[in-house]
Amino acid sequence: MKNETLILEVNDLSVLKSSVPVVKNVSFGLRAGENLAITGAAGSGKTTLALALAGRIFFSGKIRYAEDKLERIVWVEQQHHFKNRSNVSNFYYQQRFNSMDAEDAATVDEYLGNEDVSSNPLLKPFRIDELLEKPLIQLSNGENKKVQIVRALLASPKVLILDQPFVGLDVDTRAFLHERINELAATGITIILVTQPDEVPACITTVVTLKKDEPAIVQDRKTFADSLMPSKDKHKQPVINEALLSQLIVGAAVKSFSDIIRMEKVHVRYGDKVILDNINWVVKPGECWLLSGANGAGKSTLLSLITADNPQAYANEIYLFDRKRGSGETIWDIKKNIGFLSPELMLFFENSSNVFDAVASGLFDTIGLFRQVSDQQMLQVYGWLELLGVKSIARKRLNELSQGEQRKVLLARALIKNPPLLILDEPCQGLDDETEAELNSLIDIICRKSGKTLVYVTHYANRRPACITQYIRLDKGRVVL
Repeated sequence: MKNETLILEVNDLSVLKSSVPVVKNVSFGLRAGENLAITGAAGSGKTTLALALAGRIFFSGKIRYAEDKLERIVWVEQQHHFKNRSNVSNFYYQQRFNSMDAEDAATVDEYLGNEDVSSNPLLKPFRIDELLEKPLIQLSNGENKKVQIVRALLASPKVLILDQPFVGLDVDTRAFLHERINELAATGITIILVTQPDEVPACITTVVTLKKDEPAIVQDRKTFADSLMPSKDKHKQPVINEALLSQLIVGAAVKSFSDIIRMEKVHVRYGDKVILDNINWVVKPGECWLLSGANGAGKSTLLSLITADNPQAYANEIYLFDRKRGSGETIWDIKKNIGFLSPELMLFFENSSNVFDAVASGLFDTIGLFRQVSDQQMLQVYGWLELLGVKSIARKRLNELSQGEQRKVLLARALIKNPPLLILDEPCQGLDDETEAELNSLIDIICRKSGKTLVYVTHYANRRPACITQYIRLDKGRVVL
């Protein structure tokens, strides 16, 4: 293959972080009409490689694009970072549920620069015109991803680089996005995306698989597909220190509740839009529930009523831990009984936060550590980090962690108080199969041994902790299961 036939040539590409190799000696090439997927285990350097290809980080080696591609390379990050109207990133986690505060967020129309999106044939399938007046902070995951991609397309890219675009999307939205990516590739846009092995669009011709401390594997699509394991059930079960787990949970205050959650005819609306409609739900102590539903079905709003992040809880008949909302309790009275994990929590920690501080902050239900911890509390933090296999990175900064490490840190933060209720919102979002299986097995063991009540959210009903026996599904704000 002659170099002049290549639209992208990569030779001996390496990236160091803190003097440690993250990506090492990657080489491949793409011709016109070819598109690339980057896959691999958690922490293997997938996003790092994509950032290098986007020209956003320092690297050694060679990246050469054809001249007509060079100035129009557009990057779409996995998590959507956006600023308020004052152009500073000071949103707080609960802000999306407070209609008054959400007014400080730009609308979709403003974010897109008031561009005409209805007449552009590339943009029309995304149906963004239906979202133009909506504040960015109130978008569902599916809506958010469509807006991100539309903004990228407004820049008329020659190369579109997408980091984990299918993460957090329901089945229908993932299928929709596969179609759109294939259509974009057919117009001549070169597609490069970080993705999971089972989410490779049809337009992809070349796959780079990264492995920690091993050479990258470059394969054509068919060879890659043939190399995949025929079964996803062959993952090793994690070994957990049950003696340490017993020590960590033995000191937990034992409280007796009749109901952990009880909702009666709960109704939530924002303006003319009904988000939740006539929700009746009872969760008993020790029950493990799967909460599911399409993007925009109302799952996040339902959870926000439980976690004391949504003021509309006061306008409804909701009982948490046998106490009616609005009966004189504070939000801290509620939060002390709940361990909460959501991948987007990482967006609200300061860049300088480290693993220890993030886990310790769970003791005080804050996003960030703003007080001293006692010697006993310090032992708790290190105990949970050891149990989850991440004690060695206790002083590492959060923004230096792989996604798998981030989830274990957030799980430790959720568990640190020994709360009676765990709410885990998409805890395995974006993880490779092996890391997901490991994390779900850990959650299963912890819930079984400690008797915790669990509400677990996922778009993959067949990938869940084995302890789950109860199910609730939302569709357009109503319970359908």
